[in-house]
Amino acid sequence: MGAAETPAIAARVCSDRRLTQPEFEALNRIPHFLEWLANLPNPNTRRAYQADLVGFMRFVGLAQPEEFARVTRAHVIAWRKDLERQALQPATIRRRLSAVSELFEFLCEENSVDRNPVHGVRRPKEGANEGKTPALADAQAKRLLNAPDASTLKGQRDRAILAVLLYHALRRSELCRLRAKDYEVRRGVPTLAVQGKGSRLRYLPIHPLAASLIEDYLEAAGHREDLEGALFRPVRNPGGTLERPLTGQAIYRNVVKHHALAARIPVRSIRPHCLRATAATNALEHGADIAKVRDWLGHSTISTTQLYDKRRHRPEDSPTFKVEY
Repeated sequence: MGAAETPAIAARVCSDRRLTQPEFEALNRIPHFLEWLANLPNPNTRRAYQADLVGFMRFVGLAQPEEFARVTRAHVIAWRKDLERQALQPATIRRRLSAVSELFEFLCEENSVDRNPVHGVRRPKEGANEGKTPALADAQAKRLLNAPDASTLKGQRDRAILAVLLYHALRRSELCRLRAKDYEVRRGVPTLAVQGKGSRLRYLPIHPLAASLIEDYLEAAGHREDLEGALFRPVRNPGGTLERPLTGQAIYRNVVKHHALAARIPVRSIRPHCLRATAATNALEHGADIAKVRDWLGHSTISTTQLYDKRRHRPEDSPTFKVEY
């Protein structure tokens, strides 16, 4: 490239710019911690971490971004003790410490700080190696799956949704994000392409019963060829469009809770995540390898998967029922 060409190229680049000079300068002044928050892909994680960071900054008294460099391990330990005095759950405290730790890791990469003060700070133990989300008994899961009226479009949709949750352990948000094209055949096997946490994609072979119910629903609903559209949609929406995904609240209120009532399952403890725990527990009880269950659930660590392993806590195996007088 000749020296004479350089000004011409620079002028062409400037003429095509999308950001104005003031916008460019404003973005250049954004604090690193806000940049880190904005880059988190999951909006729920972003909201939770933002609240955690605000709580930490208020406790320590951070007013300016550059003050992060003055935070020490002693400040973090004092914050942890304050959280413990508030009688917060161990999992909540662990998450808040993780949020601050991840921020400091980012700040270290950006050379804004020279150390992560969360390193070496003791984190509270989770307690028993079992999650608190209850799993349904097999008989309850069968009643729930059979509760929708298969003679109606809503019933066909709801049976397909419940089958996807009970046979594939999807998160509620993952189910809401499914598009028609995510239901596909890979290597001759019907498969769901599931967008999980951290934008991680996993491919789950579909259980034959679930595949049959999805086929029935798509045949009745008529949107099989709308590949970019939502897989599961509203069946009625006065004054609105049906070409949109169901919300997480609709999955809970109009599908899981509604049919749990019909199936005589106590609703005060049931929510979509219970079906995820039910599927994981059932798979483990029937011999599934826990490492494969981890990948199936979309967990990043096997310790999280172990919270769903309730095989050692089955009530029917309790010595209580071996006592005879």
